[in-house]
Amino acid sequence: MKFKADRATLLKALAHVQSVVEKRNTIPILANVMLAVRDGRLTLTATDMELAIVEDVAASVARNGAATAPAATLYEIVRKLPDSAEIELEHGGGDAHLALRAGRYSTSLVVLATEDFPSMTAGNLPSRFELPAQTLRALIDRTRFAISTEETRYYLNGIYVHAAESEGTKVLRAVATDGHRLARVEEPLPEGAGSMPGVIIPRKAVSELRRLLEEVSGTVEIALSDTRIQFRAGTMTLTSKLIDGTFPEYERVIPRDNDKVLRVGKKDFSDAVARVAAISSERARPVKLSVAKDLLVLSSVSPDQGTATEELESDLVKYEASPLEIGFQARYLNDITDQITGEVEFRFADGAAPTVVRDAGDTSALYVLMPMRV
Repeated sequence: MKFKADRATLLKALAHVQSVVEKRNTIPILANVMLAVRDGRLTLTATDMELAIVEDVAASVARNGAATAPAATLYEIVRKLPDSAEIELEHGGGDAHLALRAGRYSTSLVVLATEDFPSMTAGNLPSRFELPAQTLRALIDRTRFAISTEETRYYLNGIYVHAAESEGTKVLRAVATDGHRLARVEEPLPEGAGSMPGVIIPRKAVSELRRLLEEVSGTVEIALSDTRIQFRAGTMTLTSKLIDGTFPEYERVIPRDNDKVLRVGKKDFSDAVARVAAISSERARPVKLSVAKDLLVLSSVSPDQGTATEELESDLVKYEASPLEIGFQARYLNDITDQITGEVEFRFADGAAPTVVRDAGDTSALYVLMPMRV
């Protein structure tokens, strides 16, 4: 194998793939990136056996072939080379070192056998559809904050995606919950997605996909089976195993009869939450909402620091029901309001029941928040 590539191109591709590599693992080959050249293209692949990222880039190929190299080391070397450098990589086959040359700089890296490098891209993925990158980004952003990090409830450690029906319309639905809050977001069902199985996309795959989508503006091709999912956008392909578990019947926890409606401006509300929560250094900072006709008072108490209260002016608040007091964790409140662009709508039953939160001007997203004692 022998090829040349400019530093910027190679660095960008290495940055994409090497983030998958686990810093600590017991299988040496998983610390490496696969470099394969054929027909004027360089393909880079990295995997942790659960997730794989493949990227194709242009290269000047002198000899086809493949080799593996330590991903983190290769990335650091390329990152520290001059911006305008042209990099040559050559491998003679077998146990020979991988030679890297750039101007007057040269190094050689120990390789591992390409035959030992695992493949995750083979196999049939029968369900196929496309989504605009912007739509996929929104589905992720509006749900991933609610993904559980509790490993014992592994089936909550991802986003559940499935085809559903909402008010007579077929939709693609993404759901995440950690037991304290739930996020449910819908988009019109894309062509080809009607027969897809319900799947749980793992947290790491969600994070890596969202990072890659930062640089994608077109359409993302999605293919999946009941065990794997693949996202293809431009020159990048991400393949992930799916969580083998059953997502809970989330519809049962969404309140249907909450009839006490509070509407408040998003920025005014989230800023007030941040200010009153600042009194406490606790991670689970509780904030109490006291609502009455066109009145909202937010308050927080810290045994060590003191108290904080803020009243929102009546022109920012709309509430017609009976007075109510309810408490929520400040971080959970802000995680939800961060996804809202217009007016925040709360639907309460009482001070101890789950609360529904929505963007008053957007019915595609719904959030459920469990109250806490304050």
